[in-house]
Amino acid sequence: MRAFFYFCNTIIPLSAMKKAAVLFILFIFPIVAYLFFATGVNSFMYLPTLTKSVPELGAWQSLNGKPVTLNKKITILGFPGKDILKNKSNYFDLNQKIYNKNKDFKDFQFVMVSPVGTENDVKEVLRGLSDITDVSKWLFVFAPDAEIQTFYDGLKLRGKLRPDLGTDNVFIIDKNRNLRGRKDKDEYKEGYNGASPSDLYNEMTDDVKVILAEYRLALKRNNADRQI
Repeated sequence: MRAFFYFCNTIIPLSAMKKAAVLFILFIFPIVAYLFFATGVNSFMYLPTLTKSVPELGAWQSLNGKPVTLNKKITILGFPGKDILKNKSNYFDLNQKIYNKNKDFKDFQFVMVSPVGTENDVKEVLRGLSDITDVSKWLFVFAPDAEIQTFYDGLKLRGKLRPDLGTDNVFIIDKNRNLRGRKDKDEYKEGYNGASPSDLYNEMTDDVKVILAEYRLALKRNNADRQI
């Protein structure tokens, strides 16, 4: 071993080795690191489309009587089912981890497709949420059971609704009514489990950021084109 270091020091003086190490740290390593992360960003800066042109909402009644649309909106879409009070903790987690962080984005909304007859239960959930946030972008629409199932089938999801027409999963719909998610070789993700704080905090938080960044970039490009 001593002979090896003696040989190295003979061929490459120690001072030169130190200079080479310093040059590597200062110049070469940052370039390598940049290239590494740049290639990674390309794969995460776009959220794949899983279903194109999902159905528009039916002419379903909302709590305030105003029409609700998916067109030209970034929508977090959910299906509370008939047992929304049983699962209301899901909506408080969604509110804290996703809604509050993004509600100031102009075209961002939550839309929950609920069975007719659950209006009073929904009002109770909204009363609880209104104590901690502005619920103006929490939108609920009410549809007959069969129409909810037909609408859900139009999303072409692998997951199924429970018998009560609900699911813990929520879904990202972009402004063109495309269902967005992950379909990497090692991961397929069509929805985000509202009953799993880690799922919301990690995957969903990241994927919503990607969608919003996509539209901010498109907005900047449009503004730049107008100025030319």
